[in-house]
Amino acid sequence: MEAKQVLFTDINTQTWIEEVLLNAESHSEFSEDPNWSIHKKQMHGGQSDGVDLIEIDNGALRLSLLPTRGMGVWKGSYQEIPLGWDSPVKAPVNPAFINLSERGGLGWLSGFNELVCRCGLISNGPPGQDTAGNPIESDLTLHGRIANTPAHYVSVELDPRDGGWIRITGKMEEGMLFGSHFLLESTLETQLGSAEFAIHDRVTNLGPVTAESELLYHINIGSPFLEAGAQFEIPFAEMAPRDSRAAEGITDFNTYLGPTPDYAEQAYYFKPICDDNGYTPAMLCDKKGGLGFLVNFKQVDLPYFTLWKNTQTESAGYVTGLEPGINFPNFRAIEREQGRLRNLGPGSSYQTEIQISILNNSDSVDEIRQKITKLSEKSASIIHDEPHAQFS
Repeated sequence: MEAKQVLFTDINTQTWIEEVLLNAESHSEFSEDPNWSIHKKQMHGGQSDGVDLIEIDNGALRLSLLPTRGMGVWKGSYQEIPLGWDSPVKAPVNPAFINLSERGGLGWLSGFNELVCRCGLISNGPPGQDTAGNPIESDLTLHGRIANTPAHYVSVELDPRDGGWIRITGKMEEGMLFGSHFLLESTLETQLGSAEFAIHDRVTNLGPVTAESELLYHINIGSPFLEAGAQFEIPFAEMAPRDSRAAEGITDFNTYLGPTPDYAEQAYYFKPICDDNGYTPAMLCDKKGGLGFLVNFKQVDLPYFTLWKNTQTESAGYVTGLEPGINFPNFRAIEREQGRLRNLGPGSSYQTEIQISILNNSDSVDEIRQKITKLSEKSASIIHDEPHAQFS
């Protein structure tokens, strides 16, 4: 059987399916395994009203995908191990209810509760006035607009090769008259029965002039991976704390506190090292080393990495972020000065790839830990005790 396409949404042909269930009963030619399914539906009520939700089950791994929120991954589970975090924002928020400019440009936080969301495409980092870029885009809000941009095209591909692959593709446009105009084409894929999923993105400049772009993947993890004594590991050539607050914890940057009242967030910036295939592994594991959350990313496309630590109380949002990006999440003017903005000519594009794997035993965690140790031996792993001008 050839791969089969199922169209969910396409504004160009006015195609939109509110609810549909794909499974072994409806598509036995793809796989007769009764454990896989794709359920597309729309949420109703409160601030979730009108949010499209695609629930993917590959037989072992479950993911909740949000086309209405920039193709972000809300939450998931692997063999009943929960993936995600407990945000004060409990349910997906329709972007129609988000005012990115409120509270001094921090409105993005009013919808922030995803396992995976993107920051960009024009900018990410803190809000403020960036007078050196396009004047119509000088008033920046936290982390940009793409996470609150609904997909205008969504399709599913059922590919029976190699045991069966599920691929969900979405397209979002971020642009305006006299401003930048980008197209994001994103595909999430997972193999039936696996503990992994990957996201492949392409960003294209649809505008008539060269435009600046930023992109960072905010991958957010809570318990049971995150706990007192949890460990973070990544091979790197150089690292620096983002600010003086992060410098306070530089000696313990790779370990975590339990839920801590009044904890102030800390962030650390890395120049990572990749393996012979060009991928960098970044792993969070629990205290005992029996459970791991692994992010692999292609370093040539995502050359920078941010570790975000936010070990507040559970009710305030106990979470850490593993964040590969084409830039660091500083104010855009800083990233421009450091040459980390991606300048795209008309019709030009760039691609990114991240892979997320769940490690549910000590042997798989140890295997990745040994790989990271071996890669780390390639470099002196310079650690700056204070914020460094090349980083922030």
